[in-house]
Amino acid sequence: MLNPRRHACCLFGLVKLNYTSVMQEEQQPETAADLMSSSDAPEDDQKETSDESPNISDADAFKILLEMKMKKRQKKPNLPSTVTELVTEEGSKVFVVGTAHFSDSSKRDVVKTIQEVQPDVVVVELCQYRVSMLKMDEKTLLKEAKEINLEKLQQAIKQNGVMSGLMQMLLLKVSAHITEQLGMAPGGEFREAFKEAGKVPFCKFHLGDRPIPVTFKRAIAALSFWQKVKLAWGLCFLSDPISKDDVEKCKQKDLLEQMMAEMIGEFPDLHRTIVSERDIYLTYMLKQAAKRIELPGASETEPRKCIPSVVVGVVGMGHVPGIEKNWNTDLNIHEIMSVPPPSTSSKVVRFVIKATVFGLVGYGCYRVGQRTFQFVLSMPTTQNCLQRLTEIRPRH
Repeated sequence: MLNPRRHACCLFGLVKLNYTSVMQEEQQPETAADLMSSSDAPEDDQKETSDESPNISDADAFKILLEMKMKKRQKKPNLPSTVTELVTEEGSKVFVVGTAHFSDSSKRDVVKTIQEVQPDVVVVELCQYRVSMLKMDEKTLLKEAKEINLEKLQQAIKQNGVMSGLMQMLLLKVSAHITEQLGMAPGGEFREAFKEAGKVPFCKFHLGDRPIPVTFKRAIAALSFWQKVKLAWGLCFLSDPISKDDVEKCKQKDLLEQMMAEMIGEFPDLHRTIVSERDIYLTYMLKQAAKRIELPGASETEPRKCIPSVVVGVVGMGHVPGIEKNWNTDLNIHEIMSVPPPSTSSKVVRFVIKATVFGLVGYGCYRVGQRTFQFVLSMPTTQNCLQRLTEIRPRH
């Protein structure tokens, strides 16, 4: 059975995975660009911009703002201990902030890192199906995390299929349990990253995680029938208390490695699909974000200069070792983006579930009809009618 104290980091990653995806009924997945464009500048700022001198060119304005950004960027930034610095072959720097998803100190680590390095790109461990987490306020998220209803179940099944949808709802139950214990909604570090990225000139905001439907379908397909039963059983009866100290311990790498090793021992295929494969995907997206930046030239004839970029990645601490491991390897994400066809056991389970549901409904209708018929026959009016019919028949 799953122990929330021993598997806290793994559980936080799982519940954060599915948290907001079931909150977007009939809603098209959003992108980071949609969010950034929806965060329009205030009217006062727009007026100030329009009042500026029209004599300055776009290239000059870009250079001025870039110089201001470079002055604020610290050459030797004072970064939290949870930050890992990586360098690409082109010289771009990537600062990976390892976080615990229900942690106030992780929020502060993210804010400090972005302020210190003034990045060109911020990449977060979210996908387009969970991007609504960035726009919702803390109270709404807290309320949604505690509420599990039939509507959410139907949406989860519609989005991910029967088995994945049911497993997703079990994880949502875990999320509700942790949220209630801590009084805190998950993903605060991603919202802080989104806010701080908007304050840095020319800073782009990227969604770096694999789409959640792909992750869930691959995870369910990788588990055997008994592993699914074991995992579901552990999630159903998860009720042990979890404290904020337990969450903060997730940021200790030695403890994290021990818990990951325990999870690999119990569910190696689950670890591969939910952690290892996403390590590869996150690494690939961080490398893509760390491409060199092309600066505008003083004129159209002047060749454009390229400079190394600075990237901040905000990911769960459990992904940091995998990102470091995969950093210097050539990555191909096509294989981990495919969804395998349903296994024979999944088809059998689906058939059994449907047969059981229809059987129970049919039996229920039969029992209700039988009792209704007996009740009608026992009524005095019915008895009188039947008696009259029996008296009339012999005469004819």
